[in-house]
Amino acid sequence: MIENKIKKLLKDKIEDSKVFIQDMTGNDNHFNLIIISSKFEGLALIEQHKVVYKALDKMITTDIHALQLKTMTWRQWKKEN
Repeated sequence: MIENKIKKLLKDKIEDSKVFIQDMTGNDNHFNLIIISSKFEGLALIEQHKVVYKALDKMITTDIHALQLKTMTWRQWKKEN
């Protein structure tokens, strides 16, 4: 299942991360991702998203057609939840 592949890849490449993933269409190519990591501390939102895109590498152009991202630090996650 591609969701498991994405989740594993992100957890392996982004330290201290928790990944929530949802297939938005049921076609295994449109995903909603929430990624929480201390690696995002001090980074602008665009820089956080670049970290995610770099971790996903070629999957962005081969397996994933659409990606909705929400990145957060652990501090932000604890404040909101």
